[in-house]
Formats: sequence, C-alpha cells, structure tokens
Amino acid sequence: MTSMTSGASACSSKLGLRERKKIQTRQSIRRAAYQLFAEQGYDATPVDQIAEVAEVSPSTVFRYFPTKEDIVLTDEHDPVIAEELRRRPPEEPPVTALREALSAVLTRMYEEDAAETRQRMNLMYDVPAIRARMTEHTSMTVRLLSEVLVDRTGRPADDLELRVVTGAAMGALAEAFNHWVENGKRHGMREVVDNALRVLERGLTL
Repeated sequence: MTSMTSGASACSSKLGLRERKKIQTRQSIRRAAYQLFAEQGYDATPVDQIAEVAEVSPSTVFRYFPTKEDIVLTDEHDPVIAEELRRRPPEEPPVTALREALSAVLTRMYEEDAAETRQRMNLMYDVPAIRARMTEHTSMTVRLLSEVLVDRTGRPADDLELRVVTGAAMGALAEAFNHWVENGKRHGMREVVDNALRVLERGLTL
C-alpha cells in the first residue's frame, strides 16, 4: 500500500542479506522514479531513464516491477499490515482489527516520508493507468489479509463473508485516499482512513 520505507524497515531485520538487498534495489528504483516523475511527469518518464538514474539495467527494473505502474503501486507494506493484524487482540472484531492495523501502518508510512507519500497518492489519483493497475494489487492484498482473518476467526479460507469484509475494507481505503487528495490533504491521513473504515465498523449505516 508503498519514502515507502516503513514496511521495509519493519521487516528487513527478519530477512536474510539477499532479501534485504532486493528491498534496497526496489527502493533505489522507486526513488529514481519519483524524482523523475516530479521533474518531468509520469507519462514523459520512460523506464530506460528510471534505470539510468537508479544505476541498474532496464531488465532489472522489469524484474522487480513488471510494469511502470508497479513502481508506484508495489511496496513492502502488505506483510507489515498482515503482521500488525495478527498482533491485534484476539477478542477484537475483525473489522476493528483491520481498521487499527491499516491505520497504524499507513500513519507510520506518512510520518516517515510525508512528501513521497503525497506524491504517490497524487499519482494514484491522477494517472489512469495506475488506477487501472490498482485492481490487481488490491486483490493480492485482499487475499493476504483474508488469510490472516482465517486464523483469527476460524472461518474457512473460501468463506465469502470474510472476503467481502476484507474487500470492503480495501475499497474504503481507496476512497479515503481519493477523498484525501481531492480535499487538498487538509486533514491527517490517519483521520481520513480511520473515518472511512469506521463506516464499515458501524455496519454501513448513514
């Protein structure tokens, strides 16, 4: 869901040298891409130029990010959100646990690098190709968080209600980001995300 370094910082200490180097390479490519996007725009920035600034080959960029859109959308946050969700009190309702886990990780993400987070959210909002690609990324996050909720709830892995709850949470998160950008980021990210997820928590009543 992501500088996009908070996820990497939280999990890198648990990884081997090879995996840490992979994370560092992904971050270098992302930093180069964001720099170029800011200077000349997303559409005007080819992958070859990103590779040159990141001092890697174009094939390396595509090995880590299958498409240019994935440079914006791919981060190390999903495993961190999943771990945060696992740590929530077992008696906590699933939607509450999801809200707390998502809010906590996204707040850390914003606090560690507000400027890059704002740039990323602007790109996700403004670039149609990135918005289209988000569907696949969201489905992967839904699957991961659903697996965690299987353990928390004891429901079967193919439980429809569990998938609906997780999918609805990710949909609310996407709308929270859109609202945040549309309103000039006047409010804190955690406040907007938290309010969006509380709509689900109270049962979609208005």
